[in-house]
This record gives sequence, structure tokens and C-alpha cells, in this order.
Amino acid sequence: MGASLTWEVERMECYPEKEGKQNVVFMVHWRCIGVDGIFNSANYGTQSLVHDAEAPFTPYAELALDQVVGWVKEAIGDERVSKIEASVIEQIETQKTPPTIVPPLPWAGV
Repeated sequence: MGASLTWEVERMECYPEKEGKQNVVFMVHWRCIGVDGIFNSANYGTQSLVHDAEAPFTPYAELALDQVVGWVKEAIGDERVSKIEASVIEQIETQKTPPTIVPPLPWAGV
């Protein structure tokens, strides 16, 4: 079984008004979360967005998670998205098979 990855949006920062639009998102705080059984890891970041006055506008109250995650991933770029997801999976694999351990001292008794 491999890790399942999900992207979440923790918060969005907005301009109260910009070019006649209300609550225009300019910064997204995101988290990429990986879960594999009892093991989990996450990567957190922020991504600035550029408002395009000519593009279709979705009012803040009508934004959907998938839409905002799509904006974030597009702004980050495919290569960096892949690196973020690979890092989360690598952290989980490290938890499953640690490169180092700290066994009890042999003279400590049972």
C-alpha cells in the first residue's frame, strides 16, 4: 500500500477590493498531506497569486477547494509539485524504515 496524498488550503489572504472585485485572493496557505496506515507527513507552504482582471472571477464565497488547489499547483509548477509530493512520501518511508535507531542500552536490563 502506498501513501495517499491530499492538498488542503489552510487559509487565504485577500485584498478587500481590487479592480472592482471584492475579497480577491492573493496568498494561499497550503498543506500537502501524506498518509500510509499509521504513518503520516506533511509539507506546508504559501503561494502568492496574481490577479488577472481579464480572467473569469469567482466570488470568494463560491470558491471550491479543488479550484484553489488548482491555482496553487499551477503557480507552483508541475516540477515543484512533484518534488513536494515526493518529499512527503520520502518522509513517510523514513518513518516506516528509519535510517537510524536508538535501541535500549544492553546493560539497562529488562
